[in-house]
Amino acid sequence: MSKVEFKGGTTIAAPKLPKVQYGRGVYVFDTTGKQYIDGSSGPAVYSLGHGNEEVNEAVAAQLRQIAHGYRYLFTSDPLEELSELVREACGPDFTSMVFVSGGSEAVESALKLALQYHSALGSSSRRRFISRQRSWHGNTLGALSISGFLERRAPFEGALISASLISPANEYRPLNDVPADELGRACADELEQEILRIGADNVAAFVFEPVVGAAGGVVPAPKGYAKAVREVCDRHGVLMIADEVMCGSGRCGTWRALEFDDVVPDIMPIAKGLGGGYIPLGATVYTKKVADVINGAYGGPMTGHTFTGHTAACAAGVAVQKIIKRDRLIERVQTAGQRFGEMLRAELADIGAVGDIRGRGFFWGVEFVEDRERKTPFAAEKQLYLKVRQRSLANGLICYPSGGNVDGVLGDTVILAPPYIATDSELAEIVEKFARSSREALSELGR
Repeated sequence: MSKVEFKGGTTIAAPKLPKVQYGRGVYVFDTTGKQYIDGSSGPAVYSLGHGNEEVNEAVAAQLRQIAHGYRYLFTSDPLEELSELVREACGPDFTSMVFVSGGSEAVESALKLALQYHSALGSSSRRRFISRQRSWHGNTLGALSISGFLERRAPFEGALISASLISPANEYRPLNDVPADELGRACADELEQEILRIGADNVAAFVFEPVVGAAGGVVPAPKGYAKAVREVCDRHGVLMIADEVMCGSGRCGTWRALEFDDVVPDIMPIAKGLGGGYIPLGATVYTKKVADVINGAYGGPMTGHTFTGHTAACAAGVAVQKIIKRDRLIERVQTAGQRFGEMLRAELADIGAVGDIRGRGFFWGVEFVEDRERKTPFAAEKQLYLKVRQRSLANGLICYPSGGNVDGVLGDTVILAPPYIATDSELAEIVEKFARSSREALSELGR
């Protein structure tokens, strides 16, 4: 594909935003009294919805004690309890973690841990990262450097660190038209060729989203892909970093998104659903293999921030994770998510411009195309994905639009990612309003 250039401005923000007033459950209300059903948990954050009194009280109780015990002076009950909850959820391979304030910081810490690991082994030549086009890893310069999201990178080109961006792993738009049953291996082979081109001794880690979020419009990895990538990384001494900031913490129906693929990464950034948006919270979780090397050479990870392990944020995370566990919400996401996908397919079946509907759990993406048979995207200037969002807001639905999923400029996708607490009737309301809004947006384009 020829190189494309992004010449526009930021498109994700609506020209005029309503002013939020309060939220209850899966609903948000603005200052005019208008009600919106939160069909995307904002940016796939609000795992428990809005206004959960248990979480609010847990935060308030902690604030009455102390808001923040600085990590180099104190540990705390919330920090230790959340660490144990995350270890239990992630499984026995994961022993260590660094808490941060969000997804970008979590990815940045993952990159630093990978570099520190190789330095500890005496492999200081391993400085390069490989990731994929049509990926999004965060707004900090390191995370942005490994992101294949043209619109968000464009103003910063020339200041980003050098990284390799290989092809997306997308069954709907496969690499070189490879058949679905061969695509996972073909994409892993491309990774291996890039490692060999650079020189394995120069590669620190491969970073990927098990289910691509914002930059792809929810793209699950092809069957066998993650295992094939794990083999390639192990063969060349390259760490595997699975970015689960958006797709993890239960969003896909398992706590780790890669559980579905029966694969364990070396390092895993998480955020969003971890604390449910009640207080900014993220973490970088890593395995015993990585921890032992780093601890042996340096005594601990050389990453983190002033608010790492923020006491009140950890208290919020503890409350959110306890509720999710107690109420078996991840199991519900898995079973109800299948029904949600079926509802979407049934309701959108007669819309010829719907090219693909894909996802897992409560994480679904819809891709719109001008020509379904050829998978031809709409012209970028039509900004269909934003029109769908505008019509959705008018109809009282919050969704998450994203453009450029085809080549960085072309492509219209919309993400639906309801709170884990959404009932079947609320899921049906999301689907009905999304279908109506999609038809209205397409009608604006004469479709």
